[in-house]
This record gives sequence, structure tokens and C-alpha cells, in this order.
Amino acid sequence: MSPRPAPVPLYTAEERARRDASAWTVVQGVLAPLQFLAFALSLVLLLRYLATGAGEQAATVSVLVKTALLYLIMVTGSIWEKVVFGRWLFAPAFYWEDMFSMLVLALHTAYLAALAGHWLDGRGLAWLALAAYAAYVINATQFLLKLRAARLQQQRGPLAQGAAA
Repeated sequence: MSPRPAPVPLYTAEERARRDASAWTVVQGVLAPLQFLAFALSLVLLLRYLATGAGEQAATVSVLVKTALLYLIMVTGSIWEKVVFGRWLFAPAFYWEDMFSMLVLALHTAYLAALAGHWLDGRGLAWLALAAYAAYVINATQFLLKLRAARLQQQRGPLAQGAAA
């Protein structure tokens, strides 16, 4: 049985330095929990509306706020990716997260189109929002797992270097 190869680091030393020096890292760090808070509140409002029929307007506004934050974090995230990795999107380190983000954007955009075009009633819109939110939860989990792996790699880095010396 051969030893497992070491995992490829998420960031090179240069990329880590650019990440740590970039104001866009702070922006992402603020927007991500803000978007999650908007998601959680909106989820409650959507489920309340689906369960009781009350609060359709509040649920709709909450989805619009969540969607605006999603667009904002995607734009600023692509700027962050350009600063750190030299690519606007689909840098190898975040390729699959970015790919799934496209599905999240498509579902949120479909909600906006259906709302503007009156293609779905309130319940249909709520279910579409929930589908978008399910994709968002998967995507957020992808990012959290990736960032956790990067943190663990960074913590092991000095230990591994010390052991090799």
C-alpha cells in the first residue's frame, strides 16, 4: 500500500499573501455572514408564508434582499478571485465552488424573472426560492469545507516544514 500523496495546497505562498493583503478578503468576510443572515430570515418568512398563507409580501422582499446580497457577493468574490488568483472566476482552487455558484445564480435569477414576468403565483415563487436556497446551502457548504481544509493545511504547514528541517 503506497502512502497517500500530500493534498495540493489551496493557495501558493504568493496567493496567500495577496489574499491576506486584499481588502476584498474583508469584504467577503463581511458579506458571507450577512448573506447567510438574510437567507435564514428569508427562509423563515418563506416557510411561514407556505404554511399559513400570511406574509407573502414580506417573503418576497426577503428573497429580493437575499438575491441582491448574492449578486453583490458574486461580483466582489470575482474581484477577490482576480486579485488572489489572477482570474475573474473558475480559478482551479475554487473551480467546483464557482461552477455550483452558477446554478445558485441561475435559480435566483429565475426567481427574479418569474416575479417580474408574473409567470408563477406566490406559492410557485416561494417554492422556486426554496430550490434556490437549497442550492445556496450546498454551495455555502462547499466554500466552508474548502476554507476549513485550507486552514488545516496552513496549520500543518509549519509543522511539516519543521519536521523536514
